[in-house]
Amino acid sequence: MSPVRPTVQVVGARLDPVAHELRDLLTRAAQPYEWLETGSPEASALLAGLDVAEPALPLVVDGDSILTGMTARGLADAWKLTAPPKRSHYDFAISGAGPAGLAAAVYAASDGLSTIVLERDLPGGQASHTSLIENFFGFPDGIGGAELARLAGRQAERFGAEVMVLRGVAAGEHRGDVTRIELDGGAEITASVVLAAPGMVWRRLEANGLDDLLDRGVYYGAGRSEAARCKDEDVVVIGAGNSAGQAVINMANAGARVKMLVRAAALGKTMSAYLVDRIRDCAAIEVRLQTELTAAHADGDRLSRVSVRSANGSDETFPASAVFVCIGGRPRTDWAAGAGVETDRGGYILTGPDLLRDGRRPEGWPLDRDPLALETSIPGLFAAGDARHGSTKRVAGAVGEGAMAAALAFRRLAELDVSA
Repeated sequence: MSPVRPTVQVVGARLDPVAHELRDLLTRAAQPYEWLETGSPEASALLAGLDVAEPALPLVVDGDSILTGMTARGLADAWKLTAPPKRSHYDFAISGAGPAGLAAAVYAASDGLSTIVLERDLPGGQASHTSLIENFFGFPDGIGGAELARLAGRQAERFGAEVMVLRGVAAGEHRGDVTRIELDGGAEITASVVLAAPGMVWRRLEANGLDDLLDRGVYYGAGRSEAARCKDEDVVVIGAGNSAGQAVINMANAGARVKMLVRAAALGKTMSAYLVDRIRDCAAIEVRLQTELTAAHADGDRLSRVSVRSANGSDETFPASAVFVCIGGRPRTDWAAGAGVETDRGGYILTGPDLLRDGRRPEGWPLDRDPLALETSIPGLFAAGDARHGSTKRVAGAVGEGAMAAALAFRRLAELDVSA
């Protein structure tokens, strides 16, 4: 994770999916940037002053460097965010750099374990998409999800942990007392103890035309990189959890006219009370209860309007320049079955006492003890965060589980007679 740079300038087309991915990377990395829309007077003036003939877009101006035809991955490579691991073996390897994984890295590294964090995206998990986390202990004024992740990542690195971004786990194999891990890009390491903190992936919404407009007016998550560009526009937010609540408030504060579509009959069932009160008090937010999106319609290659259906069966179509889908997710555990890791029916990883059946240990369990709290059906492989069965699905809960996993790593290392 590189330190924050001075403000960079980005020129591109708002509805270009590549440009959206680039903006999303910069926003979630807490990197200040100025967006200049192609064809605007500001963009034309900047391009005229550059010694570049017909530059490929998106274009990034980073001090004296001019980076053309930039993608998110290309920028990460240019900024050397994708360096290979420094060691071949680690005491503790963590898959996933959400709040659980980053907390585990901080506590493990600060207590002397050689620690690596492997993240196929950017640090923060779904929390990094949240504009403001207001109920996290110790931040009375709230903190942005991306900023919290960045601070946690820098803290882990300060204690000696390696945080690999855009380099997740491609494959893994448990071999006796070590686990072999192949990274995206081909590098390979081994680890004595492993923590799986893979987090969640956005649950997809089925509606006519929605997938065709992805990143061209339809976005999954709170759309932090888009909020500032929604002033005086009609936008729709779908969902009833805290992430959806923060999204509608963020959009309204940016000057958008917001419709919030909620399948339930009330907001308070899945949203914190303080957010419910703010939404009710905001004139720019219209809450549509018991209402579902049925179709997204395009004007050319961009979203122009949406169709909805209410509980009484009535249909309505109205203008919308952006739709933000915040309906939660599913655990990122498609790999678990092939690795021999037990999950529940929803795909959430079973750990500790939840692995016992009538007091009996999991089939094939090789040790003369029960699985430790947070330990999976494979000895020395722990799980924490949203993808774990029984977790609280709160940032503070994930941080607590990460800290606990670091402590349990020491117990497993002592069992293996490995000195940190």
